[in-house]
Amino acid sequence: MSTVRSATPGVPERSAEQSRSTSRKPLLMWVAVIASNLGAFMAILNIQIVNASLADIQGAIGAGTDDGGWISTSYLIAEIVVIPLTGWLARVFSVRTYLLANAVLFLLFSVACAFAVNLQQMIVLRAIQGFSGGVLIPMAFTIIITLFPKSKQPIGLALFALSATFAPAIGPTIGGYFTENFGWQYIFYVNLVPGSIMVAMLWVSLDPAPMNLALLKKGDWPGIATMAIGLAALQTVLEEGNKDDWFGSQFIVRLSVVAFVSLTLFLIIELRSPHPLLNLRLLIRRNFAFGTLANFLLGLALYGSVFVLPIYLTRIQGYNSEQIGLVLAWTGIPQLILIPLVPRMMKRFDVRWLIVAGFVLFALSNFMNVYMTGDYGSDQLFWPNIVRAVGQALVFTPLSVIATSGIEPENAGSASSLFNMMRNLGGAVGIALIQTFLTKREQYHSNILTNAVSLFEDATRDRIAAISSYLAAHGVSDKALAQHKAVVAVALRIRKQANILAFSDTFFLLGVALVAALVASLFLTKPGQLSGSAGH
Repeated sequence: MSTVRSATPGVPERSAEQSRSTSRKPLLMWVAVIASNLGAFMAILNIQIVNASLADIQGAIGAGTDDGGWISTSYLIAEIVVIPLTGWLARVFSVRTYLLANAVLFLLFSVACAFAVNLQQMIVLRAIQGFSGGVLIPMAFTIIITLFPKSKQPIGLALFALSATFAPAIGPTIGGYFTENFGWQYIFYVNLVPGSIMVAMLWVSLDPAPMNLALLKKGDWPGIATMAIGLAALQTVLEEGNKDDWFGSQFIVRLSVVAFVSLTLFLIIELRSPHPLLNLRLLIRRNFAFGTLANFLLGLALYGSVFVLPIYLTRIQGYNSEQIGLVLAWTGIPQLILIPLVPRMMKRFDVRWLIVAGFVLFALSNFMNVYMTGDYGSDQLFWPNIVRAVGQALVFTPLSVIATSGIEPENAGSASSLFNMMRNLGGAVGIALIQTFLTKREQYHSNILTNAVSLFEDATRDRIAAISSYLAAHGVSDKALAQHKAVVAVALRIRKQANILAFSDTFFLLGVALVAALVASLFLTKPGQLSGSAGH
């Protein structure tokens, strides 16, 4: 039996023949792990690289600001729906066939997106790209935790951490550079070279295995249907809720009901089914439960911070996409250096303390941004971004290792799907929460500041008079017009300050979420079988 065949989600146990094969072909194991992690990196990168260029894409295909959001939403919905299905579908079609087919489809539809001429085409193409790309994320994770022995898993999960934390950080940098210098189409072409290398590596490292189409008849179809409908509805609610005024919209209300009913039925079906799509009973295991909760909150803060920083830099500092990318690069570049060192650190220190240190630093990086001013730009964000990069590098690999420690090969597919789905879901919740929170806090601060700035106050009248005089001296001859522009300038200043205060509040909120993740991680116990680590 082949080396990578033993990585198939759902296989009961490794046989002696599988173990001998593994020892005979260590190079092929590494090729498979590196290739699958490259695929996960590209799939996650594609979320942020497109978001960085969304305005350019919307203008090119004639999409409005509101409708253009579906370019990202369609990808995210398809991705989050396919992640829980991946373990089962890999058993049906075999790891080699399933992974190669989706890798090729991901590349083909990446290129196709560059040729979309209207919003409808782009939404369909992005959905298919997300459905195929979403497969690459849990498959990389599953291959690591089923193929590698426990002593090697930290190294494999460190590679996976580069896709999970480095890709979101570096995505805006790559997207901004290509959009500003070559055009938005190149953000889709950028997948071709690394994607072709990935397909070639998977082709040589994954041995052929027979498909098991009989599993289609035994499939948990009620679970699949309720899960797909529920997650798609929930993701749409999270993506569109703020724009549509949440429960003030009948569309959002109906979708929320659909999501609640469908996901409730899914939970009931999975707990009663003799062959469930996902083994939800894994969540009663202490380390997996608290590790998954911490991972959810990590996703909230990780994707939330990547979402909020570009908005701040655009709205307050007027940065273009390339300038934003350069600022965010400092949340990614240090991780390239640090993440490969984490497995060595795990051999010397208790993995739980590394997780705690990571969450403390990540939370601290957000708290460093709670006193922002109008001059708070790239220089002021440098050190918070460095601290954030160190925190992310420290937390992800140890958290993944301790959460999945003791997971049996037959449960690897479910563990991988749940762990990765919850991080992505945390990101969706985080972005939705931040959008609403930003809006509400800006309104709150605007009301406070507006009440404090009255035309009856001498300071306000003096300020308006000073601006009016300046405008009169610079070409505005009409006194009434100059005064009107001065009042508008003061109002804009108030709004800018309200926005700055709202962003400061948002970073505080992200820090609080990470403190909650830190608390969840304190309930993790020492893994019983973490070979070579100080934490066993």
